[in-house]
Amino acid sequence: MDIRDIPFTTIDGDAASLAEYADQVVLIVNVASRCGLTPQYEQLEALQREYGPRGFTVLGFPCNQFAGQEPGDGDDIKAFCSMTYGVTFPLMEKVKVNGRHRHPLYVELTKVTDRRGRAGRVKWNFEKFVVQPNGEVQRFRPETLPDDPSVIAAIERGLELAAAA
Repeated sequence: MDIRDIPFTTIDGDAASLAEYADQVVLIVNVASRCGLTPQYEQLEALQREYGPRGFTVLGFPCNQFAGQEPGDGDDIKAFCSMTYGVTFPLMEKVKVNGRHRHPLYVELTKVTDRRGRAGRVKWNFEKFVVQPNGEVQRFRPETLPDDPSVIAAIERGLELAAAA
């Protein structure tokens, strides 16, 4: 199955898929409001503002699977992200990223290996997946910051590919 055909739901309850972003570079991140890594929202929003006009978007997928660090409902999550970090990128409904009931998008994403060649379970909140316009996916573990040179390089390479298409 093409990853772009997997449906998901926005935080406002609308149907969506990566097909809507087919000509863009997308950074998928499982997010949480009460995590030590939550300040990464600031860097994610900075990427959105810098690269968004060139065909890039962050998609945040709230997840409560790691120490209950995303306990709120959609309205709570939207309010927190907007008021605390000024988030403008799209947020999706809360999903499971691991286990028997993991979202189908994460079933596919967790098959992707990281830079050490390891696939499998999402380690924690703020694991990142850069999806290129050609469907190629690169995986970055939670400790890799959104503005890490390797993430920036993946985004810029995707934007170059999109511009050349």
